[in-house]
Amino acid sequence: MTKKKLKFIDLFAGLGGFHKALHELGHECVFASELDPTLRNVYQANWGIEAQGDIKRIVEKEIESIPPHDILCAGFPCQPFSKAGKQLGRDDDRGTLFDEIAKILAFRKPKFFILENVPFIKQHDNEETWNYMHNELSNLGYEVDHQVYSPQDFGVPQHRKRIFIVGSLIGLDHFSFDEIDEQKTSLIDIHQFIEEKPKLFKELPKTNQECLKLWQTFIDQIPKETKLPGFPIWGMEFGATYPYDSTPPSKMPKYELANYKGNFGKQLTLEMTKKEQLQNLPSYARVTRKFPDWKQRYIKQSRDFYEDNKKHINGVVAEIAKYPSQSWQKLEWNVGDGERKLDNYILQFRASGIRVKKVDFFPSLVCTNTQIPIIGWQKRYITREEGLKLQSLDGISLPQNDNAAFKALGNAVNSKIVKLIAEKLIQEQPKIVELNGAKKVINGTSICSYETNEIKYERIK
Repeated sequence: MTKKKLKFIDLFAGLGGFHKALHELGHECVFASELDPTLRNVYQANWGIEAQGDIKRIVEKEIESIPPHDILCAGFPCQPFSKAGKQLGRDDDRGTLFDEIAKILAFRKPKFFILENVPFIKQHDNEETWNYMHNELSNLGYEVDHQVYSPQDFGVPQHRKRIFIVGSLIGLDHFSFDEIDEQKTSLIDIHQFIEEKPKLFKELPKTNQECLKLWQTFIDQIPKETKLPGFPIWGMEFGATYPYDSTPPSKMPKYELANYKGNFGKQLTLEMTKKEQLQNLPSYARVTRKFPDWKQRYIKQSRDFYEDNKKHINGVVAEIAKYPSQSWQKLEWNVGDGERKLDNYILQFRASGIRVKKVDFFPSLVCTNTQIPIIGWQKRYITREEGLKLQSLDGISLPQNDNAAFKALGNAVNSKIVKLIAEKLIQEQPKIVELNGAKKVINGTSICSYETNEIKYERIK
């Protein structure tokens, strides 16, 4: 790494994952922006710099207030491109925030940039979004490269794939993601990230614990020689007979639907109104379009599993059916032939069901407090400090409110991965020489014009 202190800006700064990485490499943050006022206060407390607000307003009204800098960092909002969201991409107001990044790059022309987002951005809209971004960056003179990484690739037990996009005005001859790949490791000890007796923790509510006990009873009733399914178990389908591979139930007349059974085998009688009939179907079955193939597959698998095992599980199924939340009536057993004890695993209460994961890494931290990972054998949610470790943000402060804290962690960029990339990307500084009466930057095979005051570059092919 160069000994020279470079200047960077931190856009959509959040908790400061980029800041921590570049600060540890000896560089200086000269500007930060963050829309959330709570996170702006936390950012100032952690890093001693006041983060500005709406970057769209700043770029539109006072772009000159963004100081000259060498490195632009931005983990721009991922929700418009996330598979968990509506995938509106650039049609979403937040999706156009990439354009603000491009405007800053055009105005200040920093040597480098590092961007982070969800991997799906590469495939979004048949790659139109990615092609647009790549073309914009290339037209600004940047050589661009990208790679997808997860913290688990580098010894941090969290499964969280993100795409990292780098760019350089002086070429990328000195940089290769291959060098970063060489630092990958399969050695992960999740227990180094878990406190055995944390001082402050949030216990799993008793109602959740009772739900897990009920599902444990369900598991215990399955004969040992019967493999627990790897597909999602949708309890509502136990005893259901409504059609799922042809006309959706919502399109069927009431008298015809009365021939079938809904949730947990409840008869959809003629005495019910059509609305009542639909209310006694799983929420995902109330759509007006034909069910997608994957949904048809899960429905069939759950029904077949029930038919094969109902003599063992009917009693406990009747209890599971009493839960008002359908998400508590689903189980995702993701541990294969592992020991059939829920307490031995990492758990999550998700909209898609109760998820059971092996104790090798945590599921991705997400920006909703209802999906905070649970340490089964301690019957508690992970602590704030454990969440910081999983994002390589040890030692910094979080919002006082737990909901805000875990939302921020879910939106954070993993600082360790950024540091690995930044160390290689900015380690080699260009040499400035006089050539034909003008200052030139020589970097590998790239020759660029150089202007010290305005930090302007022009790639010469």
